[in-house]
Amino acid sequence: MAQTSIEWTELTWNPVTGCTKISAGCKFCYAEVMTRRLKAMGVEKYKDGFKKVRIHEETLGIPYTWKKSKIVFVNSMSDLFHKDVPLEFIQRVFQVMHENPQHVFQVLTKRADRLAEIHDHLTWSHNIWMGVSVEDELVLDRIDFLRNTGARVKFLSLEPLIGPLPNINLDGIDWVIVGGESGHKARSMSPEWVLDIQEQCEHSKVAFFFKQWGGKNKKKAGRELNGQTYDEMPDIEIERYI
Repeated sequence: MAQTSIEWTELTWNPVTGCTKISAGCKFCYAEVMTRRLKAMGVEKYKDGFKKVRIHEETLGIPYTWKKSKIVFVNSMSDLFHKDVPLEFIQRVFQVMHENPQHVFQVLTKRADRLAEIHDHLTWSHNIWMGVSVEDELVLDRIDFLRNTGARVKFLSLEPLIGPLPNINLDGIDWVIVGGESGHKARSMSPEWVLDIQEQCEHSKVAFFFKQWGGKNKKKAGRELNGQTYDEMPDIEIERYI
């Protein structure tokens, strides 16, 4: 468990570490950069670097120790649906989430095809929010894979947004997060892309969360859109947990 500055969650929990890149959104992966730093600091969990996917059974008991209800981003440093993560371990992670209904667990993947392959083998408790990352039009099919799962709350992380996404099919989607890339080599995000997505969400009555403009100095760039901050979240049962 770790406190986090990610605006749309409270804690991160990483039963898996390490990953491999599969699409354009992975180019400047923040988890890869953070893994290098943690490895250099001698943190045991990250000793094998980023490209080695490792499961950490010792972390499975952590959610049982949280005394207050939390909103938790699962696997901020990896992808739970990576091909190197055994189905049996994914099922154990889902069982932990199922047995801790007082918390909201936010699971996010770029590997929506594997999610679709195994979703029938998972326990979909009402407190498990499932999302997919969509950075441009080339990976819009991830949304269709997500839509067919048993998740009570389904969300999209459009970050880093590196291209326009007109006419998104938001049927069955409860929440959309949008964010620009950050860092010294960050690819730019057009305000028109963000405004269009916000309007699509408003039209479809989908909660819209604008995370950041990003860039070299994301704090300076801020996170206001249309002169306001968008912090909308799904209202589906969330009141029970926070």
